[in-house]
Amino acid sequence: MVKLLLFLLIFATATVFSHAGSSIISPTEIKSFEPKTVQLQVAAKSCSYTVIIKTSCSSKSYTRDKISLAFGDAYGNEVYIKRLDDPYSRTFERCSTDTFQISGPCTYDICYQYLLRSGSDGWKPESVKIYGQNIRTVTFFYNTFIPDGVWFGFNQCLRGSGSAVV
Repeated sequence: MVKLLLFLLIFATATVFSHAGSSIISPTEIKSFEPKTVQLQVAAKSCSYTVIIKTSCSSKSYTRDKISLAFGDAYGNEVYIKRLDDPYSRTFERCSTDTFQISGPCTYDICYQYLLRSGSDGWKPESVKIYGQNIRTVTFFYNTFIPDGVWFGFNQCLRGSGSAVV
């Protein structure tokens, strides 16, 4: 009996972690989310991240909308970028992939990621992939138009927020 319970516990845990970045979970509106706008102090530890955003081929040809990004871990560590968009550099065009090099507070494995779109053009990302120092690569699959003016994305954090030192 104990072996069966142990097997079921291991199987359930493996199933949850194997689906952490899969398309089984759909993005949702996050009405109560407020990004942390903490300024990094010179003495604070900073980490580098690469964010790859793929725009769907069924998106509009381009967008002039303002696009913001926030992601973080289950311990309250968060990276927030107020503006990723740049219409002059052809960012977020249909069927394109845009890569951003971002510095921000160090995190443990990323378990939530949200986008905020403000404007009237519309935009449909296919996926957002994030990797960086000492964290697992994670991909969030959207493939839907982002609503205007609300944070929209994924929260797959299994633990409550607390404080942790990286």
